[in-house]
Amino acid sequence: MTRAYLDWNATAPLRPEVREAMIAAMDVAGNPSSVHAEGRAARALVEKSRAKISAAFGADGADIVFTSGATEATALAMGWRAPSGAAGDRQVLASAVEHDCIESHAGDAPRLPVDGDGLVQMPDMARYTHKGNIVAIQSANSETGVLQPTDQLWRDLKAVDPDGTLCLTDATQSFGKMPFAFNWCGADMAIISAHKLGGPKGIGALVMKRGTDLAARITGGGQEMGRRSGTENVIGIAGFAAAAEAAQRDLETGVWERVAAIRNILENALVASRNETIFVGNGAAQMPNTSCIATPGWKAETQVMQMDLAGFAISAGSACSSGKVRASRVLGAMGYDDATAASAIRVSLGPETEEDDVLRFADAWCAQRKKHFARVA
Repeated sequence: MTRAYLDWNATAPLRPEVREAMIAAMDVAGNPSSVHAEGRAARALVEKSRAKISAAFGADGADIVFTSGATEATALAMGWRAPSGAAGDRQVLASAVEHDCIESHAGDAPRLPVDGDGLVQMPDMARYTHKGNIVAIQSANSETGVLQPTDQLWRDLKAVDPDGTLCLTDATQSFGKMPFAFNWCGADMAIISAHKLGGPKGIGALVMKRGTDLAARITGGGQEMGRRSGTENVIGIAGFAAAAEAAQRDLETGVWERVAAIRNILENALVASRNETIFVGNGAAQMPNTSCIATPGWKAETQVMQMDLAGFAISAGSACSSGKVRASRVLGAMGYDDATAASAIRVSLGPETEEDDVLRFADAWCAQRKKHFARVA
């Protein structure tokens, strides 16, 4: 059985050039904090990699702090100090469709609502501005692929409150798949992760405007400009840089336009077979690789297992929930009922996905759906 990997939003397969960069970095023996020649060589590799990631992310002149991933980068961002100190009732205001790593910091604060297409609604910007507040909105949703107009949202928010509220963009899913420039997006901070680009797992970064004041979450030797102590993951950082460079080349050469065409072939094959199929988020701009498919009456966990047995790796919701399959919180926020939210699967493609992969998937999925509804009829 030839398997097809259709879960690129969970993690992208390691790129060959990333593997080569990491193997080369294994021969760099020194500690980046050491002052001898071997240490300076390791430091040079870290800083060269930082510059490559900065260029790919459009973040020249910003600070990039390496972390263990987007989750730690989010936690670090939450230590932001407002210029004159955070007020006592400071809040983390997140959209209702944010990833769990953001959602977990929002506590009892009201969530920013979304419409039926999953787009954030902020009609009264003044409601969300407050000295010390952090407003966190993703650039792209991992489950639905819906793109948020964060550039415009941040411009509108800064027009009301240019200094007191911090704007945090979760660019984990969009970086490498969509054109993005941190210097022009209007955000104060952004979080990114290497393994979504075809880089190694366990390395990410917090990107921030220079001069941003943070309380370190991991203290010790003062590495990463005093913001994240601990010896740098030199091998992972080298792989991250190679992935960022390769992802930028993909964007420039139109790779994701081809992926979008294959995604459209998939959706056309599925919609032709049964009218009850719901393609979530299709009313908004989406990432080129993502299809969120809901079929009320057919549980997502069942579909994931059946497709796995048939040779296809897909998912239900975010991959960062410790292996749990549950009704999508994102779809619930978009107004879908529990039965629909519990039936949603995500098929996410990548540069290595072929047309044959999605057509075979469509055949297998439609056959299983027919069997399922014949049993429950």
